[in-house]
Amino acid sequence: MKIDKPDPRIGAVVTDVDVRSLSDANWSRLYQTWLEGIVLVVRGQTLTIPEFLSYSARFGQLKPHRVKRTRHAEYPELTVMGIGTRKPDGQIDKTIYDRGGGWHTDSPWDTEICKATQLYGIEIPSYGGDTLFASMYDAYETLPEKLKQRIQGLKAEHVYGGRGRRGNELLDPEDRNRPPAVHPIVRVHEETGRTSLYANPYHIVRIQGLADAESEALIAELTDHMTATTAQYRHKWQVGDIVIWDNRCALHSATGGYPIEEKRIHWRTTIMQDAAEAQRAA
Repeated sequence: MKIDKPDPRIGAVVTDVDVRSLSDANWSRLYQTWLEGIVLVVRGQTLTIPEFLSYSARFGQLKPHRVKRTRHAEYPELTVMGIGTRKPDGQIDKTIYDRGGGWHTDSPWDTEICKATQLYGIEIPSYGGDTLFASMYDAYETLPEKLKQRIQGLKAEHVYGGRGRRGNELLDPEDRNRPPAVHPIVRVHEETGRTSLYANPYHIVRIQGLADAESEALIAELTDHMTATTAQYRHKWQVGDIVIWDNRCALHSATGGYPIEEKRIHWRTTIMQDAAEAQRAA
C-alpha cells in the first residue's frame, strides 16, 4: 500500500491496495491517514454495492440520506448521485446537475453531526466535475484572535438549502419544513482533539443571539475566511476512485463544468458517528 500526501494539511492518495481485503494493520493505517489528512482517496477499486457499503460501514454507522428520490431502491443507505439530470421534456435539471455546488459540509441540518461522506466514482466525464475540499482546522487556526474570541460559544441554525432553501424541491413534502438544527460554530473534533470551524455557508440560516444584520455580516465574514484558506485539495476524478472526507472539519464543493451530454455518476454513503463518538460530541 502506497500513501502520497502532497500537502500535509489536507489530502492523502492511496494506491496499490484492495479495500475488500485490508489487513488489520493496513486498515488502522488507512483510518489514521484519513483522520490526519481529512480527505482520503483510494484509487483503482472495483466494488459491488454490498462491498462498498461494507467498506463504508467500517468508518461508522450508515444513514439513509434525507433526499429519498436518489436513494437506491434495494439499498436505502446508498445514494446514487448524478441520475435524473434530464427532465421529462429533455431539458437539463439544474438542481441535479449542480447538486453539491457551493462550499458546504454535509448534513448540518441534521441534529446529529455527520461524521463523513464517501463517494465511489462509477461514470466520470471526460473533463470537469472536480471536487474541492478545504480544511476547517486551518480556517480556525488562521482566524484573527479577536474574531476567535467573538465567535467562541456562538451557535448557528441550519436547514436543508439554507436561507434560500436551495434544492428544497429534491425533498419529499414532509421533509421540507423541518425545524433548524443547532450546532456550535467552533467545535473540538471527537477523535483528533483539534479545534475547527463549523459554519456552513450553504445551509446556515442564522447565528443565534445576534440581530439579523449582525448575523448576516458575521456569516459573510466567516465564509470569506473559510473559503480563502490555502489548505485545500482538488480531486480530479477517475473511475474506481473512493473518496471519503471528514465533515466535522472540512468544507467541500462540486465544481461542475463537465459536458452536459456526459454522465457523472457516484455512489454515496452518509456516515454517522458511533455511540461513543456521539457521546463525546454531546
